[in-house]
Amino acid sequence: MIRTLLTLGFVVLMASGAAAQQAFEVRDVARGRNGMVVTVSRPATEVGVEVLKKGGNAVDAAVAVALAMAVAYPPAGNIGGGGFMMVYPGGGAEPVCIEYRETAPAAATREMFDLKESKLGHKVVGVPGTVRGLALAHQRFGKLPWKELVLPAARLAEEGFGIDAPLAASLNKHLSDEPAARFAEFRRVFAPPGTGDAAAMNGGRNEKASAAKWKAGDRLVQPELAATLRLLADEGPDAFYTGKIADQIAAEMRSGGGLVTKADLAAYHANVRQPIHGTFRGYDVYGPPPPSSGGIALVEMLNILENFDLKKRGPDSPETVHLMIEAMRRAYLDRARHLGDPDFTRIPPHLLTKEYAKRLASHIDPSRAAKSEGLAPEIAIADEGQSTTHFSVIDKEGLAVANTYTLEHSYGSRVVVRGAGFLLNNEMGDFNWKPGHTDRSGNIGTEANVVAPGKRMLSSQTPTIVAKGGRALLVTGSPGGRTIINTTLAVVLNVLEFEMPPEKAVAAPRWHHQWLPDVVKFEGAARKEFAPLLDDLRRRGHTIDAKGEKQGDAHTIYVDPQTGEYVGVADPRISGRAGGF
Repeated sequence: MIRTLLTLGFVVLMASGAAAQQAFEVRDVARGRNGMVVTVSRPATEVGVEVLKKGGNAVDAAVAVALAMAVAYPPAGNIGGGGFMMVYPGGGAEPVCIEYRETAPAAATREMFDLKESKLGHKVVGVPGTVRGLALAHQRFGKLPWKELVLPAARLAEEGFGIDAPLAASLNKHLSDEPAARFAEFRRVFAPPGTGDAAAMNGGRNEKASAAKWKAGDRLVQPELAATLRLLADEGPDAFYTGKIADQIAAEMRSGGGLVTKADLAAYHANVRQPIHGTFRGYDVYGPPPPSSGGIALVEMLNILENFDLKKRGPDSPETVHLMIEAMRRAYLDRARHLGDPDFTRIPPHLLTKEYAKRLASHIDPSRAAKSEGLAPEIAIADEGQSTTHFSVIDKEGLAVANTYTLEHSYGSRVVVRGAGFLLNNEMGDFNWKPGHTDRSGNIGTEANVVAPGKRMLSSQTPTIVAKGGRALLVTGSPGGRTIINTTLAVVLNVLEFEMPPEKAVAAPRWHHQWLPDVVKFEGAARKEFAPLLDDLRRRGHTIDAKGEKQGDAHTIYVDPQTGEYVGVADPRISGRAGGF
């Protein structure tokens, strides 16, 4: 493995109207020819690389990585959540999406939530899909035995690992916030070293426990999770859905008023679905289909933007940014109008056509922002977290995997299954909670994504693979809630349209607009270098969020089309590790 540590400074674009391009410091880039793994977690990346070195393929490595992240990245890595795995076999074989999104329990009802209700706790837990999804991917593509892919995670949980500074900060934040007091098992399992069970005592008021903090290098050991993973290794996924682990989940649900039953778990199944396929400038783009909105929205935006010469304008020109925002606005409106679980909702086929995109592009005023509400007069407008993670893998044969999975909020519902040591999701929060109620703050009440028993909630996850000539070129995706799709769009455009090297494509600043609220978010909004650009956008009628918060975490692999070399880039916005050989 050849590793380079790069620092990207500021790039001044001299084109008229352009601003100084902010770049994050890229801390970790790896190069290799026999395999590459890029994740948010050093221990998980190391697990994946070892699987590849042992002769496993990219799907084997992805399964092992996903399970390792359930140990090493508890904010989002999970066995109690769900997600989407894009698999691009190459060599003329058809790509597939392994869809393992959570489902609503059988006892769920259309109007079971109100908008003021907490999105934490037992009631918001959906039926987990991760274990079935990983098992389905392994059954279809794997080479190594299932047990060999689970045991590295079990050992990681038993022996523990030294946490990094971002994970220490995350644990400290979520152990000390207001909701933590309601979840004793969460406080106990993730208590800082030396406090034992003290954090779970006296409602979190124990002075020793309250004063203790995680710090970088501290060792996180999870013996109950280790036992759960060993059970999965020995008995397979049925242990989770019909065996002892299912009993533990059902008991936890009963204790807290949750709806998931053992029958719900037994009925759960993951799906092999046909990916969303689009083209952009001659490249093939593959993304996840519904119940993810990511693939459709990404392709729709690329189809719109293909009608404009963005490269000539430059990535930071006001014209380019304006066009990107207007494409986002329209795609996210279609997301709200039409997208949901395809087993419950008819998805209009025109959303992916070039003709439809050309019509949308023709309605974009090049000098003026549209008003989001005005684009959707049929939708009544009422007055009025990063728990996802993405990783990318490719093996020496060119089999590529883009996997995004989630617990919904950071640490999900905050419910840890007692005796089993793992967190459960709060994915019921991704449904439209109040049918018919859409407001300017971003609550959506359109029919396609209301709650129904057995239904899969709409997702924004966008694990994406770009290919050309039957070979994967780019493997990417991101966490970030509704920002996920636009983060992925930014990386894809930076590589395909603006021909940036992968390090710069990942480090470049990102924009986000999601139809409602009618506000533009930009990572560089708080920096004076961008003031002229933002002033231009305001003159066009855009409302800019001035906070300048970081957007996404796009751990990416690029395949050099000339040399075939793999370049893995860990997104510098958070901890991450690229590993190749």
